[in-house]
Amino acid sequence: MRLITYQSEIGPRVAGLRDGSWIDLNANDPSLPTDLRALLTLGSDYLNRAKEVIATGKPIEDPNPPRLAPVLSPEKIVCVGLNYADHARESGAQPPPVPVIFSKFPTAVIGPDQPILVPPVSQEVDFEAELVLVVGRRGRNITQDDALGFVAGYTCGNDVSARDWQLRKPGGQWLLGKTFDTFAPTGPEFVTADELPDPNRLRICSRLNGEVMQDSSTAQFIFSVQYLVSYISQVCTLNPGDLIFTGTPPGVGFSRQPPVFLKPGDVIEVEVEGIGVLRNPVAS
Repeated sequence: MRLITYQSEIGPRVAGLRDGSWIDLNANDPSLPTDLRALLTLGSDYLNRAKEVIATGKPIEDPNPPRLAPVLSPEKIVCVGLNYADHARESGAQPPPVPVIFSKFPTAVIGPDQPILVPPVSQEVDFEAELVLVVGRRGRNITQDDALGFVAGYTCGNDVSARDWQLRKPGGQWLLGKTFDTFAPTGPEFVTADELPDPNRLRICSRLNGEVMQDSSTAQFIFSVQYLVSYISQVCTLNPGDLIFTGTPPGVGFSRQPPVFLKPGDVIEVEVEGIGVLRNPVAS
């Protein structure tokens, strides 16, 4: 099942894909919510009902509605650093023995085609193509064997990073460098886990103004999806709609010679196999 959150005349809505058309869930079944996080919270029975609506419901008129971030207001955005061995090397770091974890605030979330805003206080805004997990069930102390059962699905993400804040502020300000407004683009679609049975073997790439910058596979993960879900859940309870950014492959801007940073007028794309292309312009 492929779902989007789109902007309608009456506000954000959730729609599912059938034969190239989008089926608004709530318009066809008022018992279904207009918010993806709320839908996931209701559980598997409502997801099955959504599948039935998509199979039989009336499509919306617009074949390409304006899309928003699939999950508009996640409770948590948990991010993983240095999760590709070759990216760790290009960053001058050894592959970590345990996951490097940080977070973003929900105010950083934007959707496809919405602009990444370069803040006036940073001159080194970078891109990071990432596979993003969307949590589907509440869980704590989840085992690796059970972990995929807590993942509702996946989307593309861009872990936009102000490197001058992240790396050169006193003490290293990973949180602040990663969470400026607009620094968490996600989308364009939410793809349920049954359509991507092995998230640890997906091609992932980024393109800046059409030029390929990153091109790798989640097969290069240091820590698998299952490991990450289990590890993070030892610390905090995962709830439906929480996002987990799983790390980025090599080729990011700050590691290049000379460095390449985002500037107004650029267009950055993130593509993950089986999900689609997340495209965002860059503005001041």
